Amino acid sequence: MSKKVVVLGAGRVGKVIAADLSKDFDVTSADVNAEALAKLAARFPVKTRVTDLGDAKAVGAAIADADLVVCAVPGFMGFETLKTIIENGKNVVDISFFGEDALLLDALAKEKGVIATVDCGLAPGNSDFIAGYYVDKMQIEDFEFLVGGLHFGRTGPNGYLPTFSPVDVWEEYIRPARYVREGKVITMPALSEPEIVEYNVGGHHLVLEAFNTDGLRSLITTMEGRIPNMKEKTLRYPGHIAYIEELKRTGKPWVPDTWKPGDDESEYTLLRINLTGKQNGAAKKISYTLFAEYDKENQFSSMSRTTGHTCTGVVRCVLDGTFTRKGISPPSYIGEAPGCLESILKHLNARNIVFEREES
Repeated sequence: MSKKVVVLGAGRVGKVIAADLSKDFDVTSADVNAEALAKLAARFPVKTRVTDLGDAKAVGAAIADADLVVCAVPGFMGFETLKTIIENGKNVVDISFFGEDALLLDALAKEKGVIATVDCGLAPGNSDFIAGYYVDKMQIEDFEFLVGGLHFGRTGPNGYLPTFSPVDVWEEYIRPARYVREGKVITMPALSEPEIVEYNVGGHHLVLEAFNTDGLRSLITTMEGRIPNMKEKTLRYPGHIAYIEELKRTGKPWVPDTWKPGDDESEYTLLRINLTGKQNGAAKKISYTLFAEYDKENQFSSMSRTTGHTCTGVVRCVLDGTFTRKGISPPSYIGEAPGCLESILKHLNARNIVFEREES
């Protein structure tokens, strides 16, 4: 009998997750938006359930028969929704990117015997898998990743459109950014320490602005004492920092009215992960680069695909027994578990999400 998976949230990423998992599992998508559910069910073999995801009892009823739950709700709902899922004794893969410390739920998850993996998206997610995979294979001295989702043809800062939840995008711009330098946690304002970076990827020459955001998340804890220098930066077109700072200064709406991308926008996602250090006494540098574009056939954005398919790769690791750790598991724990990184990268490659690896 096919295993039952309930996906909480039918937004831009949630619908990708449900569609992908419906190929192999009995999938139900739950959301308060009946219109979004109807559109999803019209295209893919997904069951739907109109559910107020802010109501713990409603969530409990929706997941009662699930073998696994995917939590794909907005960040401001994430922690409480994850807690509800765990209280109901369900294994869960979470991508909600909430601000609270997920490890506060570790004791509860262990008490309930639940596998609860968190931050299982693009980055955090893939970046953490790779850190966890290599941390015991080489002496990592510096770990950095840069990530961004942008639209082609919208190079001016005022032309910016978010490639994931506008609420969560804005949170990146106001949440203090933490990084690690010489083993110590340093806190800086979001948008600080800007630099211009250039990439030649996918036949495109990209000139971008990189700045600090709070993307290290659980790596600060899980890699404490293991990687002395760690940093994450967000990528945007030059001028974006000034645009956001002006919005803050003038007190304009915290999510601009112009931030309404359609499903047919030509856009891309770029992720670069750099590890430098030593292996067997010799200097070593390893880089992973991902460049993905909008999927015209399925009308899925690159950010939705790279986030959603990473999540479904983790779902498969849990359901097939490759990952079995009880309690709250940040994504670096998944990278450390035998077979998981290889399985996830193979899963992504089959969906035309390809990491190019370089070593020197």
